[in-house]
Amino acid sequence: MALLSNRIQKVKPSPTLAIAAKAKALQSQGIDVIDLGSGEPDFDTPKHIKKAAIQAIKSGFTKYTAVDGIPELKKAIIDKFQRDNHLTFEPAQIVVTVGGKQAFYNLAQAMLNPGDEVIIPAPYWVSYPDMVLLADGVPVIVASQEETGFKITPEALEAAITPKSRLVVINSPSNPSGAAYTREELAQLGAVIERHPHLWAVVDDIYDKLVYDGFKAVTLTEVVPALIDRTVIVHGVSKTYSMTGWRIGYAAGPVEIIRAMSKMQSQSTSNATSIAQKAAVAALAGPQKVIKPMLKAFAERRDYVVKALNDIPGIHCRAPEGSFYVFPNVGGLIGTKTPDGTEIKSSMELAAFMLEAHQLALVPGVAFGMDPYIRISFATSMDNLQRAMARIRLVSQDLLG
Repeated sequence: MALLSNRIQKVKPSPTLAIAAKAKALQSQGIDVIDLGSGEPDFDTPKHIKKAAIQAIKSGFTKYTAVDGIPELKKAIIDKFQRDNHLTFEPAQIVVTVGGKQAFYNLAQAMLNPGDEVIIPAPYWVSYPDMVLLADGVPVIVASQEETGFKITPEALEAAITPKSRLVVINSPSNPSGAAYTREELAQLGAVIERHPHLWAVVDDIYDKLVYDGFKAVTLTEVVPALIDRTVIVHGVSKTYSMTGWRIGYAAGPVEIIRAMSKMQSQSTSNATSIAQKAAVAALAGPQKVIKPMLKAFAERRDYVVKALNDIPGIHCRAPEGSFYVFPNVGGLIGTKTPDGTEIKSSMELAAFMLEAHQLALVPGVAFGMDPYIRISFATSMDNLQRAMARIRLVSQDLLG
């Protein structure tokens, strides 16, 4: 009898965590590794948010809460959707989760039966396919094109839909590409979904505040209200408020689905941490101007990194509309050989060479379902980015001569 379940054997180890672990191991040896793989802001959590958590501890707010979240946080989430997206939800349509990842996981467990298909545009966040597999679903990967800004077309979506299709994932702005759909593009995708009553949308908007050049992020049901009863929005406070470790996510959608997600959560983690929920209230209901310095810094870093990468032979990079990632094409470095004669055949091998030979930690595009690309996080200091770009130039010189 096998020791491990078939279910867990379907799941691949996270390449992002593997890269991070190797980078930390090198750093522990005193090696100067520049980490461009981390998907979290390098800014501290704003003071008023930390103060709210401290006050929660002092007041003894350290016990269990309702599984689906405290009323104050649900209200703050409802107000956020009304303020930012002109969407109206009731408390029963909101569930607070242990990070945005649990929101997606709970949804997959609540909605998918064996063989149900989930349409996932590539490049995709690494966890989407595996969470679908853990729910006995079938990930259906639909490749986007760099020429279309790493966004799928209505025609590609239509072609992927079958009678077994249950969900389609829309992540805008995207991890890893930073691509974000315009209002018109979402309207076109929404029209396709609307034509197929058995198909639901799961919309991941966690980077919606991290957008540049005046871009306005909108959510699907803001543009196509007819889909409100077939859409679940997953979100969280991790990225916008630099609260990755606080582990607060949330989801909004039809009551029956949210109730099922809460039921799933009641038998896994139970409630999200009480103290962190109070902090999230302060984040969502407090002054939003705290986002501006972080956004300004990210915009400057994005512009620097995109220009620097486009000046390096073998690499070209589009400027993303949002998030804090770039997803450069490194096709010009694939098929080359390292100084010791080893051929670089994929982004995985390129990332390994960058880490071993030049102490650069970043994530290969194959982890996100697309080659020949790499994901670079610019959620680090400008000094680190400048040193990193110098090292990437040396990588190019090593491989191209």
